[in-house]
Amino acid sequence: MTPGRLPPLNPLRAFEATARHGSVTAAARELNVTHGAISHQIKALEAILDVQLFERGAQRLKLTPQGALLLPTVSRAFEDIASTTALIKRPTTSGELTVTCVPALLSLWLIPRMNQFTEQYPDIRLTLIAANEPDHLRSADVDVCVLYGHGNWTDCWIRLWTTLKLFPVASPTLLNMRPLRSVRDLRNHVLLHGDDGREWNTWLAAADATEHARGAQHFMSDARLSTEAALYGQGVALGDTITASNLIAKGELIVPFDLTVPANNAFYVACRNEVRNAPIVKVFIDWLFASLEADTITEPQTSARRIIRRRNGKVSAPERLAAPPSIPTTRPRRPDRSHKRRAKIDIR
Repeated sequence: MTPGRLPPLNPLRAFEATARHGSVTAAARELNVTHGAISHQIKALEAILDVQLFERGAQRLKLTPQGALLLPTVSRAFEDIASTTALIKRPTTSGELTVTCVPALLSLWLIPRMNQFTEQYPDIRLTLIAANEPDHLRSADVDVCVLYGHGNWTDCWIRLWTTLKLFPVASPTLLNMRPLRSVRDLRNHVLLHGDDGREWNTWLAAADATEHARGAQHFMSDARLSTEAALYGQGVALGDTITASNLIAKGELIVPFDLTVPANNAFYVACRNEVRNAPIVKVFIDWLFASLEADTITEPQTSARRIIRRRNGKVSAPERLAAPPSIPTTRPRRPDRSHKRRAKIDIR
């Protein structure tokens, strides 16, 4: 091969797809050509480069050292071509943008801020879908996914949006009728789950309360439903520092204990590699991160109780929380009547 001359595009494409899948058959299926065509293209590339790119004989094709050296460069080149093509096809920040988002985050965080995005980008028409399905990352009908999970999804662009802390929340009406004087009192309340129970188990373990008797429990498909159930006084749910903060600030939910635990998963923003640099996608993703940075994320304001630990790690009797609130309420307190209002929701 003449120095400085590039190999033909089709053999490089066949090589990249085969190396990525570890299979000629899978590469042929992706590129919509025959098995023989892929094999021919790879042999042609090997002849041009005068090297062997795959070790033959094994069930799954394995790259030679020369093939392993070539693959990252070829993969990046095709990604750059795909990104630039997307820019050409969608050169302006106008048109339709389809976003899937975790239901609780969509209802309680994104939709209340949607007007801010619209004011900045009035020519973008949003389609918002409440879903937490990583499979949408492979759908040509979805542009951006905001997911709650482990973040290990492959073959896509992905970035951590934020981690979370979890803590119990309940409505003031419920706590007026059935106070939470200690963690043990949770047995007199319905536990509302927004998952399969793991997050409540994590919080109870941190409170040394896994052995305590439990009352009724309800399981729901996502945290939005468990939060709504808590708003209606149906039980005690786990809130988080992102979606519950506004409800706490407005006094619609109460935080009975000051114990928070890290969530098992986190929020991520993700999309297909080929659309990442499209302007309409880029401005939405940038807006998501800028809006989060503009928010003041603080520890939740507890209503009355702190969980106290002895030196041996055991939980002792709770005491009144004297620290000032970190999330402001919407109604100013009247000093001459505050003791009466606290008496209604005092959760000793």
